[in-house]
Amino acid sequence: AYNIHVNGVLHCRVRYSQLLGLHEQLRKEYGANVVPAFPPKKIFTLTPAEVEQRREQLEKYMQAVRQDQTLGGSETFNSFLRKAQQETQQIPTEEVVLEVLLSNGQKVKVTILTSDQTEDVLEAVASKLDLPDDLVGYFSLFLVRETKDGAFSFVRKLQEFELPYVSVTSLHNSEFRIILRKSYWDSSYDDDVMEHRVGLNLLYAQTVSDIEHGWILVNKEQHRQLKSLQEKVSKKEFIRLAQTLKYYGYLKFDPCVTDFPEKGCHVVVSAGNNELNFQVRLPSDQIKEGSFKVTRMRCWRVTSSVPMSNGPSGSSPGKSEVKLELAFEYLMSKDRLQWVTITSPQAIMLSICLQSMVDELMVKKSGGSIRKMFRRRVNGALRRSDSQQAVKSPPLLDSPDATREPMAKLSSKLTSVSLRGISHSSSTNDVGANDFHGNYAFEGIGDEDL
Repeated sequence: AYNIHVNGVLHCRVRYSQLLGLHEQLRKEYGANVVPAFPPKKIFTLTPAEVEQRREQLEKYMQAVRQDQTLGGSETFNSFLRKAQQETQQIPTEEVVLEVLLSNGQKVKVTILTSDQTEDVLEAVASKLDLPDDLVGYFSLFLVRETKDGAFSFVRKLQEFELPYVSVTSLHNSEFRIILRKSYWDSSYDDDVMEHRVGLNLLYAQTVSDIEHGWILVNKEQHRQLKSLQEKVSKKEFIRLAQTLKYYGYLKFDPCVTDFPEKGCHVVVSAGNNELNFQVRLPSDQIKEGSFKVTRMRCWRVTSSVPMSNGPSGSSPGKSEVKLELAFEYLMSKDRLQWVTITSPQAIMLSICLQSMVDELMVKKSGGSIRKMFRRRVNGALRRSDSQQAVKSPPLLDSPDATREPMAKLSSKLTSVSLRGISHSSSTNDVGANDFHGNYAFEGIGDEDL
């Protein structure tokens, strides 16, 4: 059996024959010319070297299928992974109560099946909160790890190929929780969400939480104004003021390491406003800040080194041997591309953020709406709960942290550029083009976007 890992955590175990069955099903549905080549069968028993070679080939095959929009988004592929996840973790299909957190720490308990996929659970939570159907697509479920100070470290956005109940219980650790948060980047979409009472309350609770955890920067005067609006229960005005603050709508990641501007720099990365923001501590202990726009990223990739030993399925995630890296190729100046690498256990979550920013840009460019981005399932009616649950107001804000250091700008704004005539990066330690599957941000984004 082969272990399939998601973000360094065991998702499922599958046999070669099961993967071959999936391959044949995909070929039947989408045609042989669309589906990547599958590692061939062997008549004789494989040598250890051949076993390892097959493992690598299967890994590349699964990555290639997942990266293909048609195949990776197909029900055939996703239901295969969901079924394999349930079988591996040996969790029978039964009705259970799942606890989902809101940003203000409030718990929403929903009755679901262990075999319910992410979209089912999201709809069950929305139903319990009385969130209208056309606003469900503005929110997502995230797997988080609760830190000692009550804040959250984001592991990943729950995907369509997993069963949220199985994902969280198989970690055998009460620090892991599922949280509901908004899942769009452009704050102009806040207007749609604020039209409805429940949407407004969810957005308000998240904004208060982000300010309390220092994700959104506020000075004393802004803090006084926010507190006054809170006391008046002016939620819309509170959000409008918060929208003008630095890092509003950003996801903040745990401190990690980057090779920019030099190797081994400690960095705090935040994702939002179609960029990755870096607050870098240089070896001289100086703090500098700069941003990498998603529209200037030619492509990016996540690499992981998962240990070879098939440890027990309950082994705790985040151990030192699992090393995850996100590398992106960035247009530094008119004709200079450079790879920037972030080494972080949250590399997959960073990649998911980049991909969703690109998706949102593309939807906006084509004149679509975020409501259309949410694929509603037509089969299977959802169990609607009778008891609606109101979203409570969060407590008043604490005073801002006066000890936070002021930031210096990393570089002056790069000039607008054209991509034409740029040759491929020829970095000596670069991975060959066939050795990984990149996510190409530039596909469909024109020169005027740069």
